[in-house]
Amino acid sequence: MARRKAKRDPFVCPRCGTRVEEPLKTWTLVSPFPDRKGRITVTVMGSFRCPNCGYSWRAVVKKIKTEAAPPQEEQGEREEGEIIEIDLSELDDLE
Repeated sequence: MARRKAKRDPFVCPRCGTRVEEPLKTWTLVSPFPDRKGRITVTVMGSFRCPNCGYSWRAVVKKIKTEAAPPQEEQGEREEGEIIEIDLSELDDLE
């Protein structure tokens, strides 16, 4: 059975344990593929620097799942292209 990593507070320095108020910089990452329910995950990353020991680290600040897209309406009748009929006996006459 696989063990899950314990969630840490991204605002706490991993080296000395000092709490940082806010990240120096944030950016977003968008997942290229939706999950099973059709939702897209947007991850907000942050770059931190500890005011006590000066250690720098990056961590996930927040993960957001977008709403699933509404199902596409099914069309009642499918449009067909023009039907062309060829009589093969006409091909024999040409030879």
